[in-house]
Amino acid sequence: MPASRIHLVRHGEVANPEHVLYGRLDGFGLSPLGVQMAQAAGDELTASGRPVSALFASPLLRAQQSASPIATAFALPIQTDERFVEPTNAFEGKRMRGPGGALRDPRNWRYMANPFKPSWGEPFSSIVSRMMAGIADADASVDGGDVVIVSHQACITMVARSVAGKGLAHNPGTRRCNLSSITSLEKHGDRYVEVGYSDPAAHLSGSATDVGAV
Repeated sequence: MPASRIHLVRHGEVANPEHVLYGRLDGFGLSPLGVQMAQAAGDELTASGRPVSALFASPLLRAQQSASPIATAFALPIQTDERFVEPTNAFEGKRMRGPGGALRDPRNWRYMANPFKPSWGEPFSSIVSRMMAGIADADASVDGGDVVIVSHQACITMVARSVAGKGLAHNPGTRRCNLSSITSLEKHGDRYVEVGYSDPAAHLSGSATDVGAV
């Protein structure tokens, strides 16, 4: 018997005083506000009353820290899976906007040549492939109950667009995947469908910064 439901949880706000695009760079953990956001996601999952049988997370620090309140709430170990990691990005470590922003440098314009792939990083199709493989394995790893996967905005967005039958190419500025949001899936027949989206940290997001998302 596979999982009853899969919850894709985005990490909370990251401590990023230089406002760089952090991508897969080491050392970017949650800010104090991000810790509160992660707790809000854990509290919502607990309040739902649904049993959680397994918890997976991206290996990046911010995802591991965001998984911690969920691990505590359900007395589960955090199972690290590389397939849930942030996509690669040519702009890692750079500021994207303002004076000296990466997009003002003509040497970087080549990375914007094909937004449909995209040319600045890991292809959208690759993100979907590894995420769906990881989801399927996580799903099959339990005998009932729900599974929680803590991942990143681009990864969760790609899954949501894929299961909805939408094109993968999109404007990153229009993503519906807020910090510590929860996107829930169920398997219907041989495919996954989205059955819910919630934003438990919405009340904390007014002062949050989110410039590190790929």
